[in-house]
Amino acid sequence: MATLRNKVEDEAFVTLTTNDSYGYGALVLGQSLRDVGTTRQLVVMVTKQVSQPMRRQLSFIYDVIQQVDPFDSQDAAHLAMLTRPELGITFTKIHCWTLTHFKKCVFLDADCLVLQNVDDLFDREEFSAAPDVGWPDIFNSGVFVFCPSEETYQGLLQCAVTQGSFDGGDQGLLNTYFSNWATLDIKYHLPFVYNMTSAISYTYRPALERFGKEIRIVHFIGTAKPWLYVYYPSTNWLAPPESGDSGHDIEYVRKWWDIFLTKIRPNIEEEQGIDLSGKFGKLRLEVSPLGSPTGEGSSSEASRQQDWEKGQIDYLGKDSFDNIAKHMAEVEKTGAKPKVPKK
Repeated sequence: MATLRNKVEDEAFVTLTTNDSYGYGALVLGQSLRDVGTTRQLVVMVTKQVSQPMRRQLSFIYDVIQQVDPFDSQDAAHLAMLTRPELGITFTKIHCWTLTHFKKCVFLDADCLVLQNVDDLFDREEFSAAPDVGWPDIFNSGVFVFCPSEETYQGLLQCAVTQGSFDGGDQGLLNTYFSNWATLDIKYHLPFVYNMTSAISYTYRPALERFGKEIRIVHFIGTAKPWLYVYYPSTNWLAPPESGDSGHDIEYVRKWWDIFLTKIRPNIEEEQGIDLSGKFGKLRLEVSPLGSPTGEGSSSEASRQQDWEKGQIDYLGKDSFDNIAKHMAEVEKTGAKPKVPKK
């Protein structure tokens, strides 16, 4: 346990990591909270699968490292519906209600990034959360305000046993337990800027342009976490993961990597001399440009694809109908297969 060093000792931001890979997320999340000047304690819950080297890195940022036993929903059928069987372990999240030496806490998933100070969340009551973009009548469990309580903890355990989770993960369980969130009072609904989904497919682009400066917390939902991207220092290139949806807004992925490269990486390498090419968690930092996109053509093509994904189409220029028709004619003439971007 690290020495408490903030002003407010009975309130805390809390996160969870069950392995070294998510530990990278927790490191950057904690650093982002420090960078925006939080005055609350930082707590990270870890399971036994988190290595000692990772715990040491976490101790440089977090005030409290709390080991917890992993729970698993054992609900393979519901998890299969989500095609995310690994989410069963997220039931471990309910251990946060056992942190009773704090009177109020804010939970943040390790795949979140804080862009502006959010200490005002402690003015909210349990249970405050933001609507889920997939079904706004339920809340997203990536960010929520709660009050640690043994009674609530036991209630959640009982709910898990008797009712389970309609999606097999913590979000289904918590929405079952706090089932009146949608109708109780609007004051328990956090604005979307406190849990902004970064996936382009979920983003209402005009609203992002209008309210983007107000975003407080970015949430990298889905399988393509920032630490699973491949970074090439020689070209400053970020390649999306080989598997999984890479539809995150690259601007926020870069913000995540900026913190990692400037604040986290130097400490890891200095402290432990660890090779960051896959030996510490699953992060891949390629020190060689081999295999990385080089030259204007590749970079331009990738940039153009990102513009298309964001809805920023150059109808009068490169993306005009005439140019598209010309390209299709060339493909038909040569018999070449058109390039299809990886999903």
